[in-house]
Amino acid sequence: LTALAADGLETDLLEDPAARPDLPPAAAGAVRLVLDGRRDPLAGVSLPPGLSALAPTELAQALGHTLAATGCEHHWPVELNHAAASQVLALRVASRHSVTLELVSAAGTGLLPLRLLLILEEKAQLEISQSLSAASAGLSSLVLEAHLGRGARLHHGLVALGRSEAALLAHLALEQEPESAASLVVASAGWGLARVEPRIRQVDGTARTTLRGLQLVDGRQIADTHSHVLFSGPEGELDQLHKAVASGCGRSVFNGAVRVPREAQRTNAAQLSRSLLLSDRARIDSKPELEIVADDVKCAHGATVSSLQTDELFYLQSRGIGSEQAAGLLKRAFCEEVLRELPPAARAWCSFDRLLAASGAAEVSG
Repeated sequence: LTALAADGLETDLLEDPAARPDLPPAAAGAVRLVLDGRRDPLAGVSLPPGLSALAPTELAQALGHTLAATGCEHHWPVELNHAAASQVLALRVASRHSVTLELVSAAGTGLLPLRLLLILEEKAQLEISQSLSAASAGLSSLVLEAHLGRGARLHHGLVALGRSEAALLAHLALEQEPESAASLVVASAGWGLARVEPRIRQVDGTARTTLRGLQLVDGRQIADTHSHVLFSGPEGELDQLHKAVASGCGRSVFNGAVRVPREAQRTNAAQLSRSLLLSDRARIDSKPELEIVADDVKCAHGATVSSLQTDELFYLQSRGIGSEQAAGLLKRAFCEEVLRELPPAARAWCSFDRLLAASGAAEVSG
């Protein structure tokens, strides 16, 4: 792999940036980068103070470290990405600086491999809104690895809207030093096959991780989320909520693994999976996994699968709201619990109506 600034890099575009009329202009103070897997997204871009590209020697040293630390460097989607990607977007946020990024991609036919490496120094802050869309058949492959220094803060929101002919494979690997905080929010809909794998390791404890996931499936779509969180030190925290809405013949899968070894005393971890099953032909599979060896911990997990509640529908209908609109309001409220935690730009990109339209369902406006 070569750094993005290397000479001779192919500059053709799969999609011109103007081909994303669905997105508003970049927010004030944010840096927007267009990732197409071929062109240097940093070309012609003035980076703000505190944000810099890694030098080739730094890239060679850091690339793959977090993937190895989180145990996914040999996962086949990661190896596929490595084989196909010709470039890496490698960025560093300097200590005590705050940066806001917008990363946008539009996949065409064929394979779109995206690889990102982020280094957050001590007490650095980074907010990322990332949009990945697919307008035609193809495979989008995303591998992100981020290392958070002591006291660093990362808020990453990924909005992935596809089509039934398209597939998404995403590995999101985070390595957290003590006193760091990471918030990862993923909302996906519309993909024929989507597999998202958050991989988190808290290196020496006393870090905080927040995971939020929302996936909508309809038709014969399949959406898989497989998360893995490893506490390698004491007093770590995890707050995880995963939601799914399954209609038609769609299938949603959630597998959440939490590992608490002996050295991770006084860990506080909470994991909850909640799913709406809106068709007798749809399928929900939910499998929380807690492996606890430490004996002084507070860990909880739960999983629920339900349909829309008849008493809630009745309440809304008794106020003069039609049945279809009432169902839409309940689905909206169910999804908003995750959507409202996206970074502001990603939240503006990912309305409930857009999610529903991408999944193939129809919303009745009112």
